[in-house]
Amino acid sequence: MDLLLEATRRAEQEHFWFKGFRAFVAPLVASAVAAHPPRRLLDCGCGTGVNLPMLAQYGSAYGFDLTWTGLKFAKDHGTHRLTQASVLHVPFRDDSFDVVTCFDVLQCFPPYIAAQVLAEFHRILAPGGHLVMNVAALESLRGDHAVLAEEAHRYERGELHAMLEATGFHVARLTFTNASLFPIMLGARWWQRLRGLKAIEDAHDDFTVPSAVVNDTLTGLLKCEAALLRRLDMPIGSSLLALAQKR
Repeated sequence: MDLLLEATRRAEQEHFWFKGFRAFVAPLVASAVAAHPPRRLLDCGCGTGVNLPMLAQYGSAYGFDLTWTGLKFAKDHGTHRLTQASVLHVPFRDDSFDVVTCFDVLQCFPPYIAAQVLAEFHRILAPGGHLVMNVAALESLRGDHAVLAEEAHRYERGELHAMLEATGFHVARLTFTNASLFPIMLGARWWQRLRGLKAIEDAHDDFTVPSAVVNDTLTGLLKCEAALLRRLDMPIGSSLLALAQKR
């Protein structure tokens, strides 16, 4: 487990996908914080805590995760303000936070349970507070990674928009991301489904950082997409990125 967590932490810091992810997310977090000071931020499903330093730039950042081993790993690496909890029962009072983030967690639940998760996020946000959320998109992109991430459902854009609005959020921004990698991912994951998805113990390829040349090239590609994303929404991609405000 320690070796797997170390590999996960390294991938989160160095892998092109995670670098691109932070380039996509950072402007939305900055926008959310600017719209609603003071700044108490909560990362729901924080894993090994790798995103908390980014959030801590804007105020007091807290995190929780269901898995204690990930939290211990985060604490051993100097991350604090952590607790163990489920997104279905968030252990904080109503209206406690100005910004709530949730990255790649909602796909672990079918829509009827995900709606309960969104209701919890709405409850703990202060009036006018913001949710920044990233979710796996499109069932056509289900592949080996879905096994490793224990995905229950990959969301459509209209589906997620309707769920957020029904929960009491106003959707300020909802866009696909990783559009620049979409053709490659579509082909690769179609092939993975055709030959049969790997068992969970064999599905760790996504945690392998590619060669420096490949990693740097794809990082640059995603950062170019992130710059474009500041001006317009992507029509397709492997993830959905949302900025929503509590009414």
